[in-house]
Amino acid sequence: MRRYDWLREIRRLDPERDFLRIYRIIATHEFPWDITRALELALYRTYAVPSIGRLLAETAELTGRTQKRYDDTALLLDAVVEHGFDGEDGRTAIRRINQMHRSYDISNEDMRYVLCTFVVVPKRWLDAYGWRRLTAQEQQAVAVYYRTLGRHMGITELPQTYEDFERCLDAYEEAHFGWDEGARRVSDATLDLMAGWYGPLAPVVRGASMALLDDSLLAAFRYERPRPVVRKTVRTALKLRARAVRLLPPRRTPHYARQNPEIKGYPNGFKVAELGTFPTARRTGSCPVPHVEGPSAS
Repeated sequence: MRRYDWLREIRRLDPERDFLRIYRIIATHEFPWDITRALELALYRTYAVPSIGRLLAETAELTGRTQKRYDDTALLLDAVVEHGFDGEDGRTAIRRINQMHRSYDISNEDMRYVLCTFVVVPKRWLDAYGWRRLTAQEQQAVAVYYRTLGRHMGITELPQTYEDFERCLDAYEEAHFGWDEGARRVSDATLDLMAGWYGPLAPVVRGASMALLDDSLLAAFRYERPRPVVRKTVRTALKLRARAVRLLPPRRTPHYARQNPEIKGYPNGFKVAELGTFPTARRTGSCPVPHVEGPSAS
């Protein structure tokens, strides 16, 4: 295979009909590392909306069991990519996501915004740090993929095109980004988790992560802005990585998120039906208790 063979295959596909195939190629062949980083950043952005960050702090899932929450979120989303919307594990993953969301008082607008981050943040990441940019056809396929996921999650008034997702995200952030003490705790716990994966390099990695945050995020969490030299160094390193990746042969076999070394909570494997939390009752704004970790409580 040659470097642009996957792109040639994508160009033969219809983004409205073959969106799942196109998204799988993007996420598991062309940009698996970049998509992982971008989706981490996408979810992180949502904390800066106080209604989202505050709820996550109240559940304590992202402050008390940060690694498990990271693992479960990545694996549930990954199951849909790998098995599709009609495959057994894909359907089970969506059912688990919906069961957890229904346990809390989450607005349609917040849910739609989170979905928008999954579409827009990866595209912007690849624009800045990918070995190539997404084509208009790929952007359309990504929008259709997440529009389909949104329908399965019961989200209404969904954006239709990439441009619609982008406008929705930008408008929502402008209107809603702001300070919340609980959200700051969730942010700190997430940054500490990601830095902690690298052992003695944790302080360096945390500083590098901060350098990737834009000013609106830094302001919402009341972080100090990184020094310009740190920002430039980190962003230059990522661009150099992209140049090196461009010279590599294409990935022949897919790489799914479940294969990432950051997934640490399931060394002996997992069942999709047992991922996530199993709250027993609905409580507005707080975590239902008791928690029972197993499908018997769903």
